[in-house]
Amino acid sequence: MKTTSIFSFLVFFMLSSLSFAQDELQITAKDSIVQSSWIFGVGLNAVDDSGNVFDELLNFTDEWNLVPYPSRVSIGRYFKSGLGLEAIGTYNQYKEGKNVDGEILTENISYYGIDGRITYDLNKIIGETGWFDPYVGIGAGYTDANNRGRGTYNAIVGFRTWFSDRWGLDLNATGKWAMSESEGVSNHLQYAAGAVYQFGIEKGLSKRGEEKLELLAAIAKEKQRQTDSINEVNRLKDEALLAERLKKQKEADALAAAEKAKIDAINKRKAEIKSKIEDLGYVYFDLNSSYLNSSSKKVLESLADVLIEIPTLKLKITSHTDSRGTSKYNDWLSQRRVDKTKEYLISKGVSEEKLTTEAYGESMLLNDCNDDTYCPEEKHAVNRRSEFIIQEF
Repeated sequence: MKTTSIFSFLVFFMLSSLSFAQDELQITAKDSIVQSSWIFGVGLNAVDDSGNVFDELLNFTDEWNLVPYPSRVSIGRYFKSGLGLEAIGTYNQYKEGKNVDGEILTENISYYGIDGRITYDLNKIIGETGWFDPYVGIGAGYTDANNRGRGTYNAIVGFRTWFSDRWGLDLNATGKWAMSESEGVSNHLQYAAGAVYQFGIEKGLSKRGEEKLELLAAIAKEKQRQTDSINEVNRLKDEALLAERLKKQKEADALAAAEKAKIDAINKRKAEIKSKIEDLGYVYFDLNSSYLNSSSKKVLESLADVLIEIPTLKLKITSHTDSRGTSKYNDWLSQRRVDKTKEYLISKGVSEEKLTTEAYGESMLLNDCNDDTYCPEEKHAVNRRSEFIIQEF
């Protein structure tokens, strides 16, 4: 008994510890990440077309060109695999006095760019951070810069930082290499910064969320193992209890079967008596008469035999008229008919205590032969009757 108590305590302690750990490891919103979505962006772009590439890279004053209003728009689709497809349109203006293609401009010149790119989310390699989203990519496009159009091969590096599942900031740099160096076109760099909005979002678990899920599954498995152990300890006891219950159930079933047989016999007898009374039929009367003819007396004599044979049987006698005549008259006539019916049964040896009566006049017609409907005599005759209803058995 002492060993069993210690074992039960240890099992309870382990289950309680597992339950506490399970509560601490519940999956929350912080464990989910956006796995695929559409991203729409609007922002600014700056172009360095000095031809120096990495020489004087941050010489904003002499070599960078930008306009003081939104000049970049993008739309892209990003997939669970980490790949993204994006289309980008940009506008800029080379400023008079800036170094472009190694020359100092003497006037303002518009810049237009249409690009498409494929990117890869580096979080697929370094692990999800939830808010920092670096990426690299390649692409191609068409640029009209310094009044020279050219196709370009593009390489991109950038990152997005997210403030919520919907809103974030995108910073990136793109190197653009001319597909052809004809007419003196050169390679250039384009930088971008802007707000991005995600929609059509499909979410999933982060790596940490997946680890939590695996740990929860392990805890649930261990909890089930502990439960199975307890069940095994109780199995023999349950089998003994089951055997006892089956024995009692068998005895109860035998008693129930005997009781059912008794009730079935009573119900069968009731049905036989009801059928016997119904087979006798009704007592019918002539028009405006409460006189019992020979056929009616024969029915009542057979009914009296049934009542005498079964001491516990009690009946209610109801009498009726057809619709002809006034209601008051028909109430009086039906009362005479029910009285005559009862008196005849008593005269044949039936105890008065076994009989109750009620007169309904013309209120319970068996067909549509009312005051407003013409009917032949044979249809009216159906309504001139006394009926017998079993009240007690």
